[in-house]
Amino acid sequence: MAKIIWSKIDEAPALATYAFLPVVQAFTKGTGIEVETKDISLAGRILANMPEKLKEDQKVADNLAELGELVKKPEANVIKLPNISASIPQLQAAIKELQSKGYDVPTYPEEATTDAEKELQARYAKCLGSAVNPVLREGNSDRRAAASVKAFAQKNPHRMMKPWPAAGESQCRVAHMDSGDFYDTEKSVTMSKDDTINFEFVDAAGNVTVLKKGLKLLKDEVFDSSVLHVAKLREFYAATAAEAKEKGVLLSLHLKATMMKVSDPVMFGHAVSVYFQAALDKHADTLKSIGANVNLGLGDILSKLDKLPADKKAEIEADINACYETQAKLAMVDSRKNITNLHVPNDVIVDASMPNVVRDGGKMWNKADELQDTIAMVPDRCYATMYRTIVEDAAQNGQFNPATMGSVANVGLMAQKAEEYGSHDKTFIAAGKGVIRMVNGAGEVVMEQAVEQGDIFRACQAKDIPIKDWVKLAVTRGKVSGEPVVFWLDENRGHDAEMIKKVNKYLPEFDTTGVEIHIMNPVDAMKFSVARVRKGLNTISATGNVLRDYLTDLFPILELGTSARMLSIVPLLAGGGLFETGAGGSAPKHVEQFLKEGHLRWDSLGEYCALVPSLEMIAANDGNQKAAVLAETLDAGIGQYLENQKLPSRKAKEIDNRGASFYLSLYWAQALAAQDKDAELKARFAPVAAALTENADKIDAELINCQGSPVDIGGYFMPDDAKAFAALRPSATYNAIIDAM
Repeated sequence: MAKIIWSKIDEAPALATYAFLPVVQAFTKGTGIEVETKDISLAGRILANMPEKLKEDQKVADNLAELGELVKKPEANVIKLPNISASIPQLQAAIKELQSKGYDVPTYPEEATTDAEKELQARYAKCLGSAVNPVLREGNSDRRAAASVKAFAQKNPHRMMKPWPAAGESQCRVAHMDSGDFYDTEKSVTMSKDDTINFEFVDAAGNVTVLKKGLKLLKDEVFDSSVLHVAKLREFYAATAAEAKEKGVLLSLHLKATMMKVSDPVMFGHAVSVYFQAALDKHADTLKSIGANVNLGLGDILSKLDKLPADKKAEIEADINACYETQAKLAMVDSRKNITNLHVPNDVIVDASMPNVVRDGGKMWNKADELQDTIAMVPDRCYATMYRTIVEDAAQNGQFNPATMGSVANVGLMAQKAEEYGSHDKTFIAAGKGVIRMVNGAGEVVMEQAVEQGDIFRACQAKDIPIKDWVKLAVTRGKVSGEPVVFWLDENRGHDAEMIKKVNKYLPEFDTTGVEIHIMNPVDAMKFSVARVRKGLNTISATGNVLRDYLTDLFPILELGTSARMLSIVPLLAGGGLFETGAGGSAPKHVEQFLKEGHLRWDSLGEYCALVPSLEMIAANDGNQKAAVLAETLDAGIGQYLENQKLPSRKAKEIDNRGASFYLSLYWAQALAAQDKDAELKARFAPVAAALTENADKIDAELINCQGSPVDIGGYFMPDDAKAFAALRPSATYNAIIDAM
C-alpha cells in the first residue's frame, strides 16, 4: 500500500482541505493508495511542544518530527500545503485561542528575565518562523508553472496589472543600504575537514561569552558569517524617510519577519523606532514599563497603551500621531482601519509585497485608499538589487503583459537547512562593542566579525551533497525544457564566490550537451530574464534559498496573478518526493471573508497540480498502473477546470473554493469514465461521473446558496472539525455521491 501524507495546516488552505481531501480519499479508495493527514499546523505544533499540563485526550503526537524522519526515506510522498510561518503576534494569538479552549499551554514570555522564561522562549522558538520548511525540505526545489496553467494564463490573462507611468515619470524606487549590510560584511569558507564550531563574543575588555557550542560542520560544506550594522541601518531608514517626504511619495518597508524570525523583526523594530523616534524617546520609560516592543510593530505599542491611565494613553497617542504629520506618509495595509506598513511585522512580507508594487505600477495604497508612488525599503543588498532592477525596467519599459510574457522557473538550493533560512539558531544580537568569532575544535579562529552593540550577526551553512544535487537538478531541468539556466551568483558576495567554485566544479560531472548555462549576479540575471520574459521566452533561475522564495512569488504573481498556482516539486535526496502547493500569503484575508460571508476564494489549483506528480511517483516506484491513470486523468481534469474557468470568484454568491473542487472532481470523474487503460476504474467511475453530471446544476446551486451569511467554524487556528466539515461540505447532494464511493 502506497501512502500519501496530506499535511494539515492553517488558515485558508486548511479550510480548503475540508472540502477537497474527502474527494481525494474517495477517488483513491481501493487503488493501493492510502491518503492520510499529519498535523503540522501552528496549533498542532504548539500542543506537540507543550504537553506537560495537557490532559491525556488533549495531547498530540509531534507530527512535524515524524515527517522530518519520513522525508529522509525513499518511500516519502508528502503533499505539503502552505503553513503559517508564525510571527510572535501570530504565536500569541494561537496560544490565546488554545487557552480559551481549555488547553493549558503557557503564555509566551515576550521579555524573558528568568531562566525558566528563557527556556520557554527557546521552546516556543520551534513554532516560530520557518519551523516547518527546513525540517521537511530534505531536497532541492523545482518550481514552475504547469504547461496547462501557463497556457490558460496567457489565454485568459489576469486583470490585476496596472499601468506604469510614462518612462521617467514614476518616482517609485527600491532603496537599499550601500554599506554595513549583510552583503557588505559577508565572509565565507569551504570547510577542508569535518569540524565543530563554537560561537564566542569577545567584548572590548577581552571578556569571552559563549553564544553557541558544538555546531557540527562537514568537509566541503560552505560556511558563512555576516553582520548588519544597526547604526548604518538607522541612518538608511532616516535618510530614505526624508527622501520620501521631500518627494511626496509613500514610504514602505519590505522584510520577511516570518521566515527570518530573529533578524528581520529587529530590523523592523528599528524602522518603527526611527519613524516614531520623537514620541518613543519622549515616553521611553513609560513604554518600557508596560512592555511595549518595537520589534512587534506599532500595533503592539498601541495595544500596550491600554495598561495606562486614560490621560497618559491619550498623551502618547497624540505624540505618535504627531509623527505622521512631520514624517513621510506611510504605505497602508488597511487604510479603513488605519493599519500602516509599520503596524505588524508579518503584515508586509517582501516576497508577496514587492511583486504587488510592480503589479500596481510602482505604487502602494495611501491613507485615502488610493494608489501612490512608493519608495520601497529593502535594506540588504543580498536581495534588494534584483527588486531594484525589475522596478527600474518597468519604470522604463512599462508594465508586463500576462498574455504574452514568458516565465521564469526556479531550481532552488534549500535542502538540509541551506543558507539564510537555516540561520536562526546562529543569529545573535551583539551585547556590546567587540568581536563575534567562530572557533574550531583545535581552538583556531575560523572567522570573526567586528560588532557594535545591537548589531545583528548571523551564520549560515550549505552542505556539499545538496549543492551538487542542486547543480544536477538545474542541468536536468535545462535539458528537459530546452530553456537557458542562469545561476544567480555574485562573485563580489562572500558566500556566492564559494558557490561559483562549487558550480564550476560540478557542472563537468553532468551531461550539459545542448544546455545553455550562465553564471550572473542578481542584477545581470534579472536583466537577462526580464528581457526574455518581454519577448515571451522562458528562463530557468538557479538560485539559493532566499532568492528561490522571492523569485517564485515575483514572476508567478505577474504571470499568473498568484504564486499559489505554481507546480512545486521537491525531489528528496533519499529518493522520495515532497510536493508543495504554493504560497499562503493572502490566506488570512480569505479566512476573514469566509467567516464574514461564507465565501472561500482560496484557489486550490496548487493542490490539484501537486497531486499529479505525487500519483505519478507512486506509479513509477510501485508499478501501480491505477496511480498512473489517476494522475493522467487528473491532469486532464485540471485542463477542463481551467478551460471552463471554474476557478473561485472573489465575490460572495458566486463560485468559491468548494464549487471549484466540485467541478474539478466532476471533470476528473468524467476523464476516468472515458479512459480505456483500466477497465476497473472505468466501471467504477462511470456511475460517479453520471451522477455528478446529472446533478451538477443542483450541486452548484447548493454551493452558492449557502453563501452570504457569517460562518462559525469554532476557531481560527484550531477549527472545530465537525463545524468546519459542515461549513466546507454544505451540499448534501454532492456529499452523498462522494461518500458512497
